Amino acid sequence: MMGDEAPTSVAEKDVDFVGIQHSDRFQNLKKRHRSFVFPVLALALLWYFAYVLLAGYAPEFMSTPVFGSINVGLLIGLAQVLTTFVVTMLYVWYAGKKLDPVAEEIREDAARATAGEVR
Repeated sequence: MMGDEAPTSVAEKDVDFVGIQHSDRFQNLKKRHRSFVFPVLALALLWYFAYVLLAGYAPEFMSTPVFGSINVGLLIGLAQVLTTFVVTMLYVWYAGKKLDPVAEEIREDAARATAGEVR
């Protein structure tokens, strides 16, 4: 709908977003982000597909009792859930240490540039 857009401040209109995207610091930020996300995503997907393939092609192994009515399949399934939490905690830590400080610098530089200051 027309007129429902959030109001844009004059400063936001003056920000050179394309210039920021092409800057070395922003490119480095993207590289840092991808260097964490892609390998972790690949490992998590391999882990997930291993579980699915084991469930489909090795039901005897997955139904092996560990203790009581707890079997290997249930333990691996619970490990899948645990993996989600571990990956989330690792990303939050990594972003806080490696990504957020650089992103904050880029934001501050953009704010200074719109105010007419030069760093």
